Amino acid sequence: MEKIKVFGVEIFNINEKENEKILRSFLKSNKLNRIYTPNTEIVMAAKRNESLKELINSGDLVLCDGIGLVYASKIRNKPFKERITGFDTSIKLLELADEMGLNLYFLGGKEGVAKEAAINVENKYKNLNVVGFHNGYFNSRLDGVESKEEEKIISDINKNNADIVFVGFGFPRQEKWIDLHKDDINAKVIIGNGGVLDILSGKSNRAPDIFIKLNLEWFYRLITNPSRIKRQIDLPKFLLAILKDKNSVE
Repeated sequence: MEKIKVFGVEIFNINEKENEKILRSFLKSNKLNRIYTPNTEIVMAAKRNESLKELINSGDLVLCDGIGLVYASKIRNKPFKERITGFDTSIKLLELADEMGLNLYFLGGKEGVAKEAAINVENKYKNLNVVGFHNGYFNSRLDGVESKEEEKIISDINKNNADIVFVGFGFPRQEKWIDLHKDDINAKVIIGNGGVLDILSGKSNRAPDIFIKLNLEWFYRLITNPSRIKRQIDLPKFLLAILKDKNSVE
């Protein structure tokens, strides 16, 4: 599978049809397949942190989830076929789980969010099963703490034969958690998908279609949550860095 490197982050150059084919193969496999969804903010963080870059590059599927990445690839004449978002991939996983009668586990969000997401998903998709859920606030080995609660979460994922695990802690905690437990979890697919559980629960909304079509989701998130301004500053910094470095995209 062709990959494009953006500041050393290896991102799959695929379209939606190819993405679905990969997801289907993952769901028929006998191993845990890790999906990471870098955007410009994540790529900039990886540019500054070699270990984080290596973690993302170790993923079994690394998606182009930022319009800034698409622009950068065009600037350097190595264009991505499409932007493939973590949200759309998560919805596709729900559709495939419904088609194949698979089990899911939702992990993340504030207390009640994962539970509400589970209820809504099972109401919409009648042939899949959400076999467990837990909020994203618990002690973890990530923090250097041995946690019985964390051990129970992993035990529940495995005991209930979860095929797909959604991990919504936000970047970079979700990626680090997935990497830490990649050998402990017996599912087929695990995806770090940020605020997807909030949207599935109804606690927040995705950008309206017009913003999505115009590639302005980032602007919608900014105007609805102005506190994101510090994070959004990485976008112009990213594009300037692309323009300055002729080897930024390979």
